[in-house]
Amino acid sequence: MHVKDLNNNLIEVTDLDKAIEQAGDFKQYQHQDPHCIDTDQQRQRYWADLHQKLSNLKNLKT
Repeated sequence: MHVKDLNNNLIEVTDLDKAIEQAGDFKQYQHQDPHCIDTDQQRQRYWADLHQKLSNLKNLKT
């Protein structure tokens, strides 16, 4: 199965549960360095979007 990420790239998902778990972990990630705030916010948006899309996909399958 596939899902499109925030950048419109097609991502192949081979283990949906693992992908949801990983996206959930990554959306919480933050650097300690305050200079990384903008980068962290962009990455958190990316992973939150991907997590939501993966979760929606799982809900459609059940």
